[in-house]
Amino acid sequence: MRYFIQFSYFGKAYHGWQNQPNAITVQEVLENALTVLLRKKIALVGAGRTDAGVHAKEMYAHFDFEIISDMLDLVYRLNAFLPNDIAVKNIFKMRRDAHARFDATQRSYEYWISDVKNPFLMQSAHYIKHPLDIVLMNNAADLLLGKQDFECFSKSKTEVNNHFCEIKKAGWSKKEDGIVFEITADRFLRNMVRAIVGTLLDVGVGKSDLDTVKAIIKSKDRTKAGVSVPAKGLYLTAVSYPNTIFDNE
Repeated sequence: MRYFIQFSYFGKAYHGWQNQPNAITVQEVLENALTVLLRKKIALVGAGRTDAGVHAKEMYAHFDFEIISDMLDLVYRLNAFLPNDIAVKNIFKMRRDAHARFDATQRSYEYWISDVKNPFLMQSAHYIKHPLDIVLMNNAADLLLGKQDFECFSKSKTEVNNHFCEIKKAGWSKKEDGIVFEITADRFLRNMVRAIVGTLLDVGVGKSDLDTVKAIIKSKDRTKAGVSVPAKGLYLTAVSYPNTIFDNE
């Protein structure tokens, strides 16, 4: 049987989602927990990768196992076994060919900016002490909408077939003690959201303008875009799947 596991994590203690030989990752911790509780070696395939220090409010992965008679009980036991910075929300029975990564139709991220010094946000948001022009940053964010080549925001030497992504939503909003950038697309390139945020912040502080952002996108050159903002402010917030891949029997 194939199962999807829905979970969240605070990424400060981890070197991202994906297993690495000499670093602790979320995948390793969750696989070990499942292996112990199910008494069989479990391998997870995630909906995507998150970099070191990035968080996930909603993440999915799939694994194969014989029949799990009580999925709610397994969720309870996993949460009792896992560290406090990883939490399992649900486990779903899926169609046998369902795939956590390839069947995802879109993903959403948030990036949190703290505009006042707040000791409770220092580990979970990026502190910017300079005033930001949210209206200008939203005008710049509008330039990202639609299907475009976003190589300018991709980590260098990333092996992908192409750099086209369709961004369906991108914008800033004011929150208590800061602002948040929300973005949704059919796919994201490595380091893409953090590079976009860095570029839009340059607009917000008056370092660049809308014409500069247009030129950056057209250039396909990562060195032309803004710096990547720190990982601690980035959250994967949603992964969407078609209803047809769920086993409703």
